[in-house]
Amino acid sequence: MTSSTLPQPHMERPAWLAVLARASLQQLEAKLPPRDALPAVTQVRAPEVGMVMLRGRVGGTGNPFNLGEASVVRCAVRVGDGPLGVAYALGRDKRRAEVAALCDALLQDPLHHDHLQQTLVQPLAQAQAQSKVHAQDQVAQSKVEFFTLVRGEA
Repeated sequence: MTSSTLPQPHMERPAWLAVLARASLQQLEAKLPPRDALPAVTQVRAPEVGMVMLRGRVGGTGNPFNLGEASVVRCAVRVGDGPLGVAYALGRDKRRAEVAALCDALLQDPLHHDHLQQTLVQPLAQAQAQSKVHAQDQVAQSKVEFFTLVRGEA
């Protein structure tokens, strides 16, 4: 198989990894091919829980500061002799990270790429974008405009 017939994972992969990281376990498992239809899945790095430092900026533009820590799970799997799938997910759900890594590996496989893009990644991305817009609308409704009245000159 030539490189021209392979999907271009280097162009799309960061976007689908972000979508997979935000998806729930139920959303991911609902669209996976049956395990018996896949070659053997090898855990290259078993799911493990760790911590990451969350950074913030005052007003989104100020100097960065350490906001706090969050739990994160990472995992790496290989499907058959295919590409390596990786995943990082906030929280402590090891199964979610494992399934996301499996989805990443399958998305890099030309046999599964197009089908998973259409049935998993694109619908999840649309749902996540709608959820973000809804959250922004909710926040915008509570926005308060502050102004200062100037009293007469002394």
